[in-house]
Amino acid sequence: MKRSIQSKFLVGFLIIFGVFFLILYLWMTANIESSNRNTVKSQLHDLKNNSNSYIQQSFLTHHFTNDAIYLTQIAEELGSELHHATSSEVALYSLSGELIYASKPALFESDSEDLGLALTGKTAFTLTRSDGKAAALFAYPVVVQGDKIGIVRFAKDFTPLYSDSAQMQRTIGWTALAVFAAAFLFSTLLSRHITIPLSKLTKASTEVANGNLKVRIGVKQQDEVGRLAANFSRMIEKLREQFAIIEQERDRLDALNQHRKRFFDQVTHELKTPLTTIIGYADMIRMKGARDPVLLDKGINHILNESKRLHEMVLELLEKSGAADTYDATAIVDMARIVQDVCEAMTMKAKRYKKTISCRTPNEMLLYGKPDRLRQLVINLVDNAIKYAYAHTEIDVAAELVQGQGRLIVSNQGETIDADHLKRIFEPYYRAGHDLAEAASVGLGLHICKSIVDEHQGKIEITSDNEQTDVEIYLPLTIVEERGQQ
Repeated sequence: MKRSIQSKFLVGFLIIFGVFFLILYLWMTANIESSNRNTVKSQLHDLKNNSNSYIQQSFLTHHFTNDAIYLTQIAEELGSELHHATSSEVALYSLSGELIYASKPALFESDSEDLGLALTGKTAFTLTRSDGKAAALFAYPVVVQGDKIGIVRFAKDFTPLYSDSAQMQRTIGWTALAVFAAAFLFSTLLSRHITIPLSKLTKASTEVANGNLKVRIGVKQQDEVGRLAANFSRMIEKLREQFAIIEQERDRLDALNQHRKRFFDQVTHELKTPLTTIIGYADMIRMKGARDPVLLDKGINHILNESKRLHEMVLELLEKSGAADTYDATAIVDMARIVQDVCEAMTMKAKRYKKTISCRTPNEMLLYGKPDRLRQLVINLVDNAIKYAYAHTEIDVAAELVQGQGRLIVSNQGETIDADHLKRIFEPYYRAGHDLAEAASVGLGLHICKSIVDEHQGKIEITSDNEQTDVEIYLPLTIVEERGQQ
């Protein structure tokens, strides 16, 4: 029995070491090859940047009506300078693929894939390895002032890189093989000592496989096998911890899925209001536009403005997802005009909900800020007032100048908001629990308003008492003066 267990033990170690060595070798080969290729790409990228900068400077000092013809005229001079500047062999081609200069023509006789791709406007390289040598042909189109004028092609030797990598691979391979051989010999010497408590460990592992993580190992030896048993016990403890972590991660993923759902709800929430305005005015134009030129002009202007705002929202969504460049447009804004436009645009929606809007503004309220964000602020506030106000009531929107600040107050008559809800009213995705809340609302409007006010260094407050809710916003007007002094 001992001999049988020992032989299985040794054969098992041999198989494990062999498979592990094979996997290590394949993994090492793949990583070295990937590293070499990345190095090649990096060097070729630097070569392109340096050579392209040199070419652009050459053309900036001259002004020709046809840069492609000029490239043919200075091909030999330019190619020679690139050859010395980059320490690489270089060739220049016309847009038709005709070779017009080569520092070493023999290297550029073949029309490999890189040249064909360069002729289509792409940057490409072809790496060839044979007889212990490695070289790359690298080509890209030369673009001057937006026009392609020719092709630059380089021949670069990468033999030292691949030679060093091959030597390192051999060294690591032999070292790993020696380590595995020593470990296998050592395992042979330990096999007798390990077979004694093996049955206990097997029984314990069976218990763990059956889901019993409370098992204990009854091995008291003060040697490697004893430490193995102790490690096995610690492993069981780690498994218990890992299972707890997995449960936490499961809960986290559930929360992440909920967050993703709320994100799509947010998109619906933000796009619904301008779409409602567009649809309302489109219906009015269809019914009365032909007979009422004033209504037609007014409706088209509102549809155009709301369409532009939808476009800006889409750009903002792309920006937040990392798919668009950051764009931060600020200007001197007439807040009074924005309030008037929004109230006029939202009148249609208020009528559908059997409510009216009263708007009072000064002739001018200037501040330095982001026009679209400030418009979004007013739209969200008025939209919330429409949704939560009682039917047949008036929503009061007032803008005024108070002690060097612009104050905006939006008031509506509706259910009183409890003090506990007011403390959390600006939290994202928080809803105060109104029965009149729309199904599509997910509690983002006021959070967005708070963010916009903070961006403009202002202050926002909400009070609710005796079935009237007031949203009061202060925006500094002195920013305009400070900008002007700068």
